[in-house]
Amino acid sequence: MKIIMVSIDSLRTTRMSSYGYSKPTTPYLDQIASEGTLFKNAYATDIPTEAVHTAIFSGKTGIRTGIVSHGSALTWLPRTEDWLPSIFRQAGFTTGAVDNLYQLKEWFARGFQYYINSSHPNQRWIDGETVNQLAFPWLHDHKEEDFFLFLHYWDPHTPYLPPKEYIEPFYDMDNKDPFDPHYTSMKAAYNHTAYPFFKHHHFDLIGHVTDAEYVNALYDAEVRYLDEKIKELDEWLDHLGIKEETLLILFGDHGESLTEHDIYWDHCGLYDTTVHVPLIMRWPGYIPAGKKVNGLVQQTDLMPTLLETINNISCPETDCLDGYSLWPSITGRADGTRDKIFLSECAWQAARGIRTPYYKFIRTYDSGPFQRPPRELYNLEQDPAETHNIAGTSPSYADQFDQDLSSWVNHHLKGREDPMAVQLREEGLPFRKRIEKILHSAGITWEEWLQNPSREKLTDQSRKSV
Repeated sequence: MKIIMVSIDSLRTTRMSSYGYSKPTTPYLDQIASEGTLFKNAYATDIPTEAVHTAIFSGKTGIRTGIVSHGSALTWLPRTEDWLPSIFRQAGFTTGAVDNLYQLKEWFARGFQYYINSSHPNQRWIDGETVNQLAFPWLHDHKEEDFFLFLHYWDPHTPYLPPKEYIEPFYDMDNKDPFDPHYTSMKAAYNHTAYPFFKHHHFDLIGHVTDAEYVNALYDAEVRYLDEKIKELDEWLDHLGIKEETLLILFGDHGESLTEHDIYWDHCGLYDTTVHVPLIMRWPGYIPAGKKVNGLVQQTDLMPTLLETINNISCPETDCLDGYSLWPSITGRADGTRDKIFLSECAWQAARGIRTPYYKFIRTYDSGPFQRPPRELYNLEQDPAETHNIAGTSPSYADQFDQDLSSWVNHHLKGREDPMAVQLREEGLPFRKRIEKILHSAGITWEEWLQNPSREKLTDQSRKSV
């Protein structure tokens, strides 16, 4: 048997045609979805990238593994933790990855006989062409074997630098100039508290854009470019004669906020723009074609699903995992794996939340560079964009969700100290520290920046490239 897990970084469901987007961003992903099963309501476990992928490969939420943040110097995953690639390797599968998460933490290379680092230490971003160039020879060499292959595509992640020809279908370059000084839609992004980080990692690379719609168009173009790379991957599987016997799993690690909720082209916040993720599974002859699962599922469900798929694998006890097999939903015996999703983040902000089919509740511990109330509650039927916080007007509902969240946290900690509390006490928010380091190099204190977080101030006070 052959299994390919494809992680697509920062892919937002509502910018995919297969999830209802009107623009032609994902024609080939739509085709794959029509050949397999699409999960309409899949949600991230922990965000962002480091915590998400740890949860996926361990089958456990971050509150249990201790990996709740991204970019923290405090975290370490014990080698005693069950790890999906290691389980497959022990079961006799050839295991490979084309990825660069190892540059974040060493545990992402565990269990892989072949770990192909897809980036150079000085390279800022990785395109799908590079991933394919590294993956195709590996697939050719191991096509006769049972294998587990993990591929990580980064194209929708900032900086948005798609090939020029992919931009035109999403932005009218003939009649609009994205650098026209008369546009004012970028002012909020340039004057945001988080601007120093994105100046260095995004805005300096795409130029002094003045039209926010152009940046959104760059994101769409990146998704369209990614779609072409996935098509090339699938055509290569067909060329090798292994497409029909391969279980292909496509998922997003998290989504992307495109100016919503005061978040400018990034993936923080427990709003659906970030935590609602795509999930598509295709396995001809085993997974129904054209099926859509409407119920709630979560990324931790992937590990128990795969362990059930390969039933001769010696796997952890099911009560040691936080996910549930997706097979009942795939075969029509169930619709989803749970009635509520618990959410977590600790990078720009520290917060936890609950997502049900009808409500979203968020409890914020540290709002970082944002202005957030301590509690947020949204009626998703009436307010799917999550713009009207009813925590104050519906205190009994907010209190019940708050109690449910506390019970969930306490149940999983089992007397241990909360890893999020440790992170905030010992090191603080990882991404705030990055901003402070950048500001320090420009001769600006964090307090000064909070009083006037303007692009002009950063430019005026420093001649350095920050």
